[in-house]
Amino acid sequence: MDQMRDLPFTLDDLAHAENFLAQGDIDRALPYLQDLRDAAEEYIASACVTTDEVQYFSFADEFEWLAYRRVERDPRRLVPSPLPFDRLYAALGFAYIRQNEYTLARDSLMQAVRWDPMNCAHRLNLAGVFRSLGNAQEWASLSHSVIERASDPVSAARAYVNLALFFMDEENAAAAEGCVRAARRLAEDDALVAQVADRMAAEHPEAAELTDAEAAGALESAGVSAEPNAEMAVCLIMCATDAAAQGKTDEATRFTIRARDLVGAPAAKALIQLVREADAELRAEREGAAPAGAAGVSATDGAAEEGNQDA
Repeated sequence: MDQMRDLPFTLDDLAHAENFLAQGDIDRALPYLQDLRDAAEEYIASACVTTDEVQYFSFADEFEWLAYRRVERDPRRLVPSPLPFDRLYAALGFAYIRQNEYTLARDSLMQAVRWDPMNCAHRLNLAGVFRSLGNAQEWASLSHSVIERASDPVSAARAYVNLALFFMDEENAAAAEGCVRAARRLAEDDALVAQVADRMAAEHPEAAELTDAEAAGALESAGVSAEPNAEMAVCLIMCATDAAAQGKTDEATRFTIRARDLVGAPAAKALIQLVREADAELRAEREGAAPAGAAGVSATDGAAEEGNQDA
């Protein structure tokens, strides 16, 4: 309770600073955010101490907690931070970017990623800062890390776009073409995806002759998966299943649609079935009985059917 009373700032304080940023008032936002950061770091040093057994994070929701566990396999006890420290550092990083202070922006965004490593916006922004600093390898590495963690198609598409540009600079047209095709499958209407696709077509028209299998193979040979991480879709469906069991139909549908948009309707439907079968087997083990037959249509089933109709 003492720690809660001594929090370094309130959500209203952070929203106030973010409002300055939204208005483009960097002169007021930056010192305000720096003061919040200084107070936060003093608090973190005493109240959120990292050890070999414990780590604090400011994940946004249950999905991010679950996804982090499955992707990172961190054995430590994960503790929620009392405030969204990632938002504070992300806002400060943005303010530094607006001031062209890229080294300071890098340091702040690295802290944003540390506090919420599953937030792909933080990773993409940090990747952009590394590119501005002339560090192409870190730009590519962070973009690659987004593909492993993306739970929405636009974030994954933006990561593929970054890698397409990287491979174009490296004179690896086949891998760049694989990235462009992956990005278009995920977010064909995205303006940045269209812009890079046009550049690819203009600079490397020969790559259009590659089959999809050849383009995907070139991408895999370069060490990049041609598809987003299906583990993220599994986590989304698991969260959808839990939400449906709690009667949260709208939330279950949102999670399921995110999974569908990420991996496609057929794959999402197959994953839903696998998750339901695993849940049934677990229930049967607990009850000491054989798995029961298929249950009635749930919110996740309905969203999958919607995905099939839209596909």
